Amino acid sequence: MLELHPISMAHGGEAVARHDGKTHFVAGAMPGEVVEATITEDRGSWARTSLVQVLEPSADRQEPPCPHADSCGGCQWQFADRTIQIAWKREIVASQLEHLGRIPDAPVAEPVAPGPAFHYRNRMDFHVVDGKPGLMRSRSNDIVPLDICLLLDPLLQPLFDRLGDLSGVDRFTIRCGTRTGDVLAIVDGAVPAHADTWEVPVLQRTNKRLHTVLGDPSLTETVDGTGFTIPFAGFFQNNTHGADALVELVRAEAALEPTDTLLDGYCGVGLFGATVGADAAFVVGIDTDERAVSFARRNLEGAGVEHSLVAGAFTRDIERLDAYWDVAIIDPPRKGLGTNGVDAVTSAMPRRIVYVSCDPASLARDARTLASAGYDLAKATPVDLFPQTYHVETVATFDRAPLGTD
Repeated sequence: MLELHPISMAHGGEAVARHDGKTHFVAGAMPGEVVEATITEDRGSWARTSLVQVLEPSADRQEPPCPHADSCGGCQWQFADRTIQIAWKREIVASQLEHLGRIPDAPVAEPVAPGPAFHYRNRMDFHVVDGKPGLMRSRSNDIVPLDICLLLDPLLQPLFDRLGDLSGVDRFTIRCGTRTGDVLAIVDGAVPAHADTWEVPVLQRTNKRLHTVLGDPSLTETVDGTGFTIPFAGFFQNNTHGADALVELVRAEAALEPTDTLLDGYCGVGLFGATVGADAAFVVGIDTDERAVSFARRNLEGAGVEHSLVAGAFTRDIERLDAYWDVAIIDPPRKGLGTNGVDAVTSAMPRRIVYVSCDPASLARDARTLASAGYDLAKATPVDLFPQTYHVETVATFDRAPLGTD
């Protein structure tokens, strides 16, 4: 048993403590506390521990409102008020940019905290255990059955309450359009005989293909006053209020001119192309998901945005765009751009790159590579898209250094 004194929060959601020259990570603890913990994983220079008890709690500690908070892996930080969580996220982004990006005193702005602290998710993906919806326990393959989930959008709560016995279901997804009222369920496995009592359209996924079982499903959403049609199982921002905030930030940072060509990299169904892209003369975009690109074309056309979009790998197929772009908006997956991605986005020498990141570590690594390519970090703004969790989005702006400078 160790007595630990956490001093900060780490990327990954755990508190960081030093003991006998070794770094210890403690999930469920807060900086300023005194805790007891046992080592569960020893890697020599660092160790991961399990919290046994809080000996001296922080004055900022609060009782989690969810009864599953200590066991379910869906939330990690319900024991702290959102204002505390936001401060931790800013510190984590700054720390990653300093240590991995080698940017001392990184220009990290005050975080943006859109929407409510709970009841914000317009999509939830559940496993099923003992006939009940469940989520994975943190750092485990164990599934925790849930009686309640406080992250659900209010439109999804009645559906969750009507689910009943899910025996025979492997996994399922519930989704909604926060602004449009569309609600649907997707079932992997046997569709329960009582699914008609859910009172929403139901689809079944078999061999990665969807077919409608009940109702007439549709999935649309409105962000920044623009309408989007979304593939039933496709990606879209899980927090509609957060999507609004991202669009507002990206638009301000892109600072497009009416004659500009905009690159929408990793465009998905066109969130930024259909909104921010309206400020440009033309939008070119690329995404690996051919189905998403087909929806993006529809969404940009509906928004009246002139465009040319292709389906392909960002690093391999970007030349198919056959265009130069003045400004780039990129929203890569968690692994980030990498060297080849940086080469691709900078190949047209845009004056500005607006990078929407879902991982501070990969953002920091890419920031270092972008600096080598002649792009300086001008500002990074954390966005609290996922309250109660350690996950943080960051809108980072990179400007091309003037020619002839080091």
